[in-house]
Amino acid sequence: MSEITIFHYNRCSKSRAALSILEEKNISPKIRKYLEENPSAEELKEVLEKLQIKAVDLIRKSEAVYKENYKGKDFSEEEWIEIMVKHPRLIQRPIVIKGDKAVIGRPPELINDFLENS
Repeated sequence: MSEITIFHYNRCSKSRAALSILEEKNISPKIRKYLEENPSAEELKEVLEKLQIKAVDLIRKSEAVYKENYKGKDFSEEEWIEIMVKHPRLIQRPIVIKGDKAVIGRPPELINDFLENS
């Protein structure tokens, strides 16, 4: 079985729920506290490829930093990635990664389907 990694933020209820789902399945994921150890642009590109989404779709649009600085503005894929590197709080969470696939665990129940089908 491929190692499983979770981009995790302990103060987020969805992130905690996702971690609980993994632990209930006796999976001990590598926990990536991405707000403490910011992902690089290259790492974000890999995650986006595994998620099969565009960078803008990984943005948390409810965050104040988004509303104050980026809402309604048009940025390229590279620019959105750099914005997330600068402001990792804007990255959707939790993200569960297994091999060459990943899922955003919102709602956390999506992780069950992901694990069964990956």
